[in-house]
Amino acid sequence: MPLAEGAAMMAPVDPSGLKIAYDRDGYVTVPRLLWPEEIAALRDEAAAIAAGERGQVLGADTDRPRDRVLDSVLAIHFPHKTSRLMHDTLAHPAIVTILNALIGPDIKAMQSMLFVKRAGKPGQAWHQDEHYIPTRDRSLIGVWIALDDAAIDNGCLWMHPGSHRSGILWPTRPHGDPRFDRSEEAHGFPYEREGGVAVPLEAGGVAFFNGYTLHRSLRNNRESGFGRALVNHYMSARSLLPWSFGSPPTPREDYRDVVIVSGEDPYAWKGLEDIAFPFVRPENKEQAQELGARPASLNG
Repeated sequence: MPLAEGAAMMAPVDPSGLKIAYDRDGYVTVPRLLWPEEIAALRDEAAAIAAGERGQVLGADTDRPRDRVLDSVLAIHFPHKTSRLMHDTLAHPAIVTILNALIGPDIKAMQSMLFVKRAGKPGQAWHQDEHYIPTRDRSLIGVWIALDDAAIDNGCLWMHPGSHRSGILWPTRPHGDPRFDRSEEAHGFPYEREGGVAVPLEAGGVAFFNGYTLHRSLRNNRESGFGRALVNHYMSARSLLPWSFGSPPTPREDYRDVVIVSGEDPYAWKGLEDIAFPFVRPENKEQAQELGARPASLNG
């Protein structure tokens, strides 16, 4: 099914109502935003990417049988850099319609992450995406597309409603909690550490959340199966993105390895960069050193 047909599913959604809820809570969810055929295609594409069929993915174990290639993968960063389908999904019409309502007309994407989370794989501790991807205007937004039914027992999202409103970026620290991967946890915020609200979604549902909103996910505690999700990050194209990516990190005024998904690029005269590359998310320090991945790019 062409991506454009997915826009037909937007009919029952009130973008203005979503904006009110988003500003109040720091996140909104839209069920069944993508068609089942689109979700099936994205799941199949995930296996093709991990198998190296779309190009090199640093750290991927391409020697595994095709039906087991995802077993060792927690997540793949920047799949849109090697997959046309993942790239096109950044600008899915139904998603862009909601993004326009939430953050404005001119929008750029700078990151995609394909979470696999096989049974037994860890989640991520409380964090704020803006801590890792700073924006000048607080327009950063995560778009979490459920590729499998996401429930509490297989690691769905959790949110702290309203935690974005203060505009505070909380400090981070190592956590040592086996439920979570090696990325650090935010701490010091005036909420219960085990509090928050679970955000279950059926496959095809999408969560939109502010870059300042505290969120996490837990381990996939099922005996088998996956908790797959495609997570893309966007911001206003009118704002510079002072994001350092690479190893060693290079401070930059405006990160330009971006995809314009809506409206115009006010900084088109700067051109675009080709910096990011697809890689498997490391689960420990040894894997991170081997891959040369930047810790600042590991959350979302």
